[in-house]
Amino acid sequence: MSQININSSTLEDSEYVRQQLIAFNAAHVSEELRHRYEELNFNIKNEAGEIVAGVLSTLCWNWLEIDILWVDAEQRHQGYGSQLLREVERIAREKSCDFIQLNTFSYQAPEFYKKHGYQLITTIENAPTGHRHYYFKKDLT
Repeated sequence: MSQININSSTLEDSEYVRQQLIAFNAAHVSEELRHRYEELNFNIKNEAGEIVAGVLSTLCWNWLEIDILWVDAEQRHQGYGSQLLREVERIAREKSCDFIQLNTFSYQAPEFYKKHGYQLITTIENAPTGHRHYYFKKDLT
């Protein structure tokens, strides 16, 4: 057996690995879904033009994944998070997604997502230490 070297990846190396997995996955997904990938990012600005809330999400194949939903601490409880979540859900339905998935930590917003109809899929304990990492899903069909 020849010696194998493990190296830190350059950006180019990382992109090559990513493209190889994308190609592999594409071979296992229907033609209809194969090229469905779209970033859906929105924000809310105050009168001064400052971002006070935002959502970063990705539509992939037949679902939408919320990567980040953030509301400035001083702007919470004014409905901004709910507005952003409703907009993402509206677009996901419009684009015929079957479900939305997301993750959040115990010190973030698990109750917020439950209030909006998201179902807990799994919990990872001690991630980070002393907290929980929650994974949620909301079926749209």
